[in-house]
Amino acid sequence: MRIKFQWKLMASYLTLILLTGVILYGYLSRTLERHLTEEVRENLINEAKLVRLICTKEMTDVRRDAPAIARTAGKEIKARVTIIAADGRVAGDSELNDSELRTLENHATRPEFLQARKEGIGISSRFSSTLGTEMLYVAVPFRTAPMEDGVLRLALPLSRLDSAMGSIGAIIGAALLLAVAFAFLLSYVIAHITSRPLRDMAAAAALIGRGNFGCRIPVVSRDEIGELAAVMNEMTAKIEDQIEKMSAERNRLDTILRGMGEGVIVTDQEGNVTLANPAFRVLFSLGEEIEGKSLVEITRQPAIHNALKKVLDTREEIIEEMAVLVPHEKYMLTHWVPLREEGKLLGAVAVFHDITDLKRLENVRKDFVANVSHELRTPVSVIKGFAETLLFEGRDLTPEKNLQFITIIHNHAERLANLISDLLALSRMESGVMELEPTSVNLAGTVARTFHLLEGKALAKQVSLVASSSLADTPPVLADPSRLEQVLINLLDNAVKYTPAGGSVTVSATQENDHIRIDVADTGVGIPPQDLPRIFERFYRVDTARSRDMGGTGLGLSIVKHIVQAHGGTISVDSTPGKGSTFSFTMKRA
Repeated sequence: MRIKFQWKLMASYLTLILLTGVILYGYLSRTLERHLTEEVRENLINEAKLVRLICTKEMTDVRRDAPAIARTAGKEIKARVTIIAADGRVAGDSELNDSELRTLENHATRPEFLQARKEGIGISSRFSSTLGTEMLYVAVPFRTAPMEDGVLRLALPLSRLDSAMGSIGAIIGAALLLAVAFAFLLSYVIAHITSRPLRDMAAAAALIGRGNFGCRIPVVSRDEIGELAAVMNEMTAKIEDQIEKMSAERNRLDTILRGMGEGVIVTDQEGNVTLANPAFRVLFSLGEEIEGKSLVEITRQPAIHNALKKVLDTREEIIEEMAVLVPHEKYMLTHWVPLREEGKLLGAVAVFHDITDLKRLENVRKDFVANVSHELRTPVSVIKGFAETLLFEGRDLTPEKNLQFITIIHNHAERLANLISDLLALSRMESGVMELEPTSVNLAGTVARTFHLLEGKALAKQVSLVASSSLADTPPVLADPSRLEQVLINLLDNAVKYTPAGGSVTVSATQENDHIRIDVADTGVGIPPQDLPRIFERFYRVDTARSRDMGGTGLGLSIVKHIVQAHGGTISVDSTPGKGSTFSFTMKRA
């Protein structure tokens, strides 16, 4: 059970007041009792002295006059008066008659009697067997005119003193109770006023704890509570500043992690992921939240698990290249760093670089070098062989043979020149230095010029070139005229090459929003499905031997792709083996 500070403060006030009241009550009771006892004793002594004067002046015979004087004096002073003869016999008593006086024992041995005869005054407190109560006795000696000695004793029951003390105690107790009641109300008010700043500070601290750092505690005094409020306000301002800095730093870090193309993860010492950026989820095709899960459970890649185990065991930085299946094969360059703080291992940080494209480009480069070497080697070897024949054996050959060899050398030299020309053109396109001069181009006219250039080759192969009627209604396209002709020539030339006698090649156009799609369809041999994804790669041929026999360099479609993309268009192919192929590309409408 939680007790409020106000009630604790109030309880401390009441405890202090009660403790003070009890001490004061005890002190006053004892002091008043002592003072009252001394006052009663002094009064008895003074009254005894007054009665002694009466006895001295008016008493001539102690035994005869004592009873009357004792009763008269006792009635006046409201105390028991006893007159004792010198030999200790009681001559008179205000409370007893004559018959009772004769039954009293001798008082010569009483302490007050002896003290009075010896010192002039005797005082004693004791229990009276005659009256059955505690009594206070005061005795003084006297001498009558006839020179007869005696002792006058006054007695007062202490029960009167106790009664007076009880009344006084009741008054003090009532006063104390009233003081306590008043103190209760006053302490409640004071505790409420005193604890109000603390309650305000507690409420403000609760708001600050819930994140409301703009809250401030009012400083209403210059005492310790005011100083505490000022210190808490200063602390709140510093905390707010630190949290703003931490939040800005975290947002900056989060932005950096989100903007990184490389996958980044942080794990604890058990291998559970505590942080992962979006690039990591994309790399491993993870759509769910992965924080708190094991890295092995998330990726299920033994190579990654082994690398994590190695960096946690050795506590050393590791750089590894690995192949993973997610779901297709990818190549990753991973950089693992142990996460330590004050010598204690907290986990590991890993950065994943996707180098699949680099690997592919490296393989393409290797294939390119190999293909170029192979493509160059054949014409160079042929030229070299026939040139050596002509050089060393030309005089023995007939003019027909010489002409045949020279023709072969010329054809292969031309093929070599075409190959080098295509390589240079492709290199310029890939390096981005190809200059385009786009203008409004009439598609029907461009197709007609292209047909005219390839008409002889088509007639030789008995392949008909057909321009669709849709070309006449097609709006102009925005393109470089020479490059557009180069695209059409390459596509039509390939179509004629791979279309058997009696076939046809058709060019048509379709409007698609702000683009024009041009289709070049043939009725040739078609392309197998497995070769379609690579048909636009450099030096890729579906039938290598047949392509070389037809004089192709293997670069035409790659050049076409780059030209179309440079114009902001796309190119695709649809083919069915034995039924023909359709190459489609798009150009922006002028």
